[in-house]
Amino acid sequence: MKNILPILLLLSSWHANAERLLDLVDIQGVRSNQLIGYGLVVGLDGTGDSGSTEFTNQSLVNMLREFGITLSKEPSVDNVAAVSVHAELPAFVRPGQKINVTVSSIGDAKSIRGGALLMTSLKGIDGEVYAIAQGNVLVGGASASGASGSRVTINSTSAGIIPNGAIVERTVASGFNHGPIVLNLRERSFSTARTIASTINKVIGPKVASAVNGSTVEVQAPSDSDQRVTYMAMLEDMQVEPSAPPARVIFNSRTGTVVMGQNIRVLPAAVSHGSLVVTVRESTEVSQPNPFGQGTTTAVDKSDVQIEEQKGRTFIMPDSVSLQEIVTAINSVGATPTDLMSILQALKAAGALRAELIVI
Repeated sequence: MKNILPILLLLSSWHANAERLLDLVDIQGVRSNQLIGYGLVVGLDGTGDSGSTEFTNQSLVNMLREFGITLSKEPSVDNVAAVSVHAELPAFVRPGQKINVTVSSIGDAKSIRGGALLMTSLKGIDGEVYAIAQGNVLVGGASASGASGSRVTINSTSAGIIPNGAIVERTVASGFNHGPIVLNLRERSFSTARTIASTINKVIGPKVASAVNGSTVEVQAPSDSDQRVTYMAMLEDMQVEPSAPPARVIFNSRTGTVVMGQNIRVLPAAVSHGSLVVTVRESTEVSQPNPFGQGTTTAVDKSDVQIEEQKGRTFIMPDSVSLQEIVTAINSVGATPTDLMSILQALKAAGALRAELIVI
């Protein structure tokens, strides 16, 4: 572990087209934790919870009771809003440091803009208090209403943030400083795990890293904390060439977006593209009686339904390894994104598309 300078020089001359190891893996034991709390936002200009929000009334009465104040009747809460407060506790954060918090209304408050959050305990999943939040709420939205009841809102006014609004009171124990360093791949790949292990062994020394499976690489590291940090800095900047991504086609059924990976392969196939057009016309005709008849004028609805099959085009899908060739072939028939989804699904069902179809 003493010859760090030659290793750093070697890392700086690594392949320029490779990726940083830090961008491919997560370090086990280095993670954030979620915190949540319940509190009150006060100082609102009549935009707080209504009197029908019982938990806001109860919370306000309980808070005043803590200060020795007993009320003879329920207070007005239109200037108060009950909120949930959540934050993310970063790894290695120490007591006394500050973190950002998000405040969201859980009652029927119209807006928490201009309010201030009172002291709120933020707890972890274990029920322990890890931070205390308090401060003025910053809301990015705005709203305005008229006397007639019309209302205009820009963005959300029922949620906001407090930058550096919570002070950390407790840290989360981490196993990072003990034992080997475990690297968890963000994208599971046996090839990438093998490449990472072999790259580390080539740069630092033999048998330093070992690929446990397609998701985990275990790296031996010094026990001294200062050397361990320097060691991790070396690993973070190490350049690794990951394996090729899997062949995937992503469909977004809500927006009609289709994304295709570069490694898609299509076997020879014939594709016919066409569609049916159904036209429905509704009209109203007037039926009048004879001039000397006893009938009445009546409106009669008339429907005209026509079905037309547009001429489709048949084209041959070549044995292609190029994404550009696939897109060009499909675009040649004037396919819309919805048509493209149907064509690719049909090619997959026919066994001609070598890719995974994923619908989101």
